[in-house]
Amino acid sequence: MSWRDVEVRELRVGKYIMIDDIPCKIVEYTTSKPGKHGEAKVRLVAIGVFDNQKKSVIYPVKHKVKVPIIEKKNAQVLSLTDKEVQLMDSETFETFVLPINEEEKEKLVPGKEVPYWEVMGRRRIVFQN
Repeated sequence: MSWRDVEVRELRVGKYIMIDDIPCKIVEYTTSKPGKHGEAKVRLVAIGVFDNQKKSVIYPVKHKVKVPIIEKKNAQVLSLTDKEVQLMDSETFETFVLPINEEEKEKLVPGKEVPYWEVMGRRRIVFQN
């Protein structure tokens, strides 16, 4: 299991949530006042970690949601092609290949270490801004 259950009221902007089984980063969090016959609701807007798609959901504040467990690791760049990078994990020495785009390729240099995230069995290189 690579997630944990959390009540919606514990979430904040910058935290992560699972929406439609996709890990997403929360970019907007708004709360509505409780109505005459119900409890307060939270509207969350989040961006997918892997696909950068914007998603929006509304939940009661006491509703339980899944929060992904993000493993932050480092890997050494072994080789680059036009569309892929071959990496070796710095701790386990496992090698793997990830797809990259043109702007990511410019930031990668063979022999250098890069941070990457492993979330729900998927990996992504994370560039520091």
